[in-house]
Amino acid sequence: MTDEKPAIITAEEKKEPNDVIPPQAGIKRAFCVALPVTGGKPLKLTGDGPHEFIPFLKDSGIAWLNFPVKDIKKDADLIAVSLGFGSSLVPALLSSYLSAYEDRDTEMGLMLPAVAVKKFDVLISPILILIRKDLIVTIHDENVNRLIRLSRYADAFMRKIKPNLIPEDKLTIILTRIIDENINRNFDHLREIEAQGDELSKILLDTTTPRGMIAPEIYNMKHALISYMDTLWATLDVVNSLRHGDAELITDSPKLLARVGILSDDVNRHIALSEHMSDVLASGLEVLQSIYNNQLQILNNRLALVMTWLTILGTAVLVPNTLATVFSNPAFNLGPGDEIWYSSLIILSTIVSTWAAYWWIKKKGLMPFKVD
Repeated sequence: MTDEKPAIITAEEKKEPNDVIPPQAGIKRAFCVALPVTGGKPLKLTGDGPHEFIPFLKDSGIAWLNFPVKDIKKDADLIAVSLGFGSSLVPALLSSYLSAYEDRDTEMGLMLPAVAVKKFDVLISPILILIRKDLIVTIHDENVNRLIRLSRYADAFMRKIKPNLIPEDKLTIILTRIIDENINRNFDHLREIEAQGDELSKILLDTTTPRGMIAPEIYNMKHALISYMDTLWATLDVVNSLRHGDAELITDSPKLLARVGILSDDVNRHIALSEHMSDVLASGLEVLQSIYNNQLQILNNRLALVMTWLTILGTAVLVPNTLATVFSNPAFNLGPGDEIWYSSLIILSTIVSTWAAYWWIKKKGLMPFKVD
């Protein structure tokens, strides 16, 4: 590997003294890295609008141009048309859900999902990849910084591209590097879902946690996993469309197509790991839910036992109280001489009514057998 540093050309160096190009609305400092037609070390250029790069691209053999934008639906089509792509290419890509693959022989477009996870919120942004024989253009939301990070090393991996390769091979090498970066950065966010799942488990273990918040949190976790796995399946669809090299702009080299196959294997491995994590989290939540149900059952048993004995005691009080009310009527004209048999009647009725209430409740199976 050579120790020569890549030449860096700024937009100001490319402009004529009186050629002032105002920054284009919605674009945040785009960059381009290119291999010259005559060979040699990669060149870099930064700018604020697609027109700043057009003279630079004329002298390039193969180039990668990246645009972070504020509103991809509004700005992407303008950028694509300015760089010579068909006016219907970007709308066709954006009309799809999560991912898209458009092959139009002389140009093609891909849309891949970029995932960011904050707690259980899965934020999905599209990355558009537009390709023609000598150029790859990526357009994404300004908050998606994974390709901006990749740009720091763009000259390094482009320097490894052999000058004698045909344009299709060069395009495929750059394209697989971009897709690989997006796949790996997407997978990094699975750890956030895993960490939040662990926090949810701690919340469920706390018996003082309000039960009204548990069900929504469990739903949010499952929804986050489903949304995340949707993006993996969408990415796999695009990669599988590329892996056979049917598109005119994609290489026919089995060696380079094997790289696309490796990307497909990586996504399948990520899907398997995500499904495994889903099973682990689901089984853990089921155990915690069983513990919670156990606690509720113990509480219900205790309440049922209390209610049973209150019923028995209520019956024991009600019967003698009714007898006392009846015999207190003047019609019975009870006197001091009736004290013994009257007291015996009250005591006996209390005992009999208590025993009768207990026997009836137990016979009907209403008496809880186990409290804890």
